[in-house]
Amino acid sequence: MTIKIILASKNPVKIQATLNGFKQMLSDDEFEITGVSVSSDVNDQPLSDSETLQGAKKRAANAFALKPDADFWVGIEGGIENINEELSVFAWVVIMSKEKSGKGRTAAFILPRQVADLIHQGLELGEADDRIFHRSNSKQENGAVGILTGDVIDRCTLYEPAVILALIPFKNPAFYPSGRNQV
Repeated sequence: MTIKIILASKNPVKIQATLNGFKQMLSDDEFEITGVSVSSDVNDQPLSDSETLQGAKKRAANAFALKPDADFWVGIEGGIENINEELSVFAWVVIMSKEKSGKGRTAAFILPRQVADLIHQGLELGEADDRIFHRSNSKQENGAVGILTGDVIDRCTLYEPAVILALIPFKNPAFYPSGRNQV
């Protein structure tokens, strides 16, 4: 059986992380994944946990509205939150089917002051990373986490566990009945 997934992003990192997570959780199936560009209906750089989660929910819902002929719709939204005068970075993953949904959050890490200062001036994280680390389009590659860890953890390996966590309701339907746990 081929499972059709619509991902609310054309970013190759998010596509790979989504595919990896699905393969680990639903390993007996084949997957066809399509990336689409949709709005998150939140700020380009979400600045709180709740705004980031809302962006992931809206991306999944907007992907469903755009491409309703699929088995799953996935929204991944990266965000930042000010915690004790430091900027914490993380992402939310929301996965929907026609019957239920699941949510998972990545680990978080603290940004260097130089990057945080540029974000406070209005730049998105990817743009700030590119300026500080003399990169180009890092958000389509290893991202801040990859740069700061020397690729011990890159964006794909950061997002993948959150995809897996968001798939828990689908792997355990007896504990997550249809119609519950909706986004």
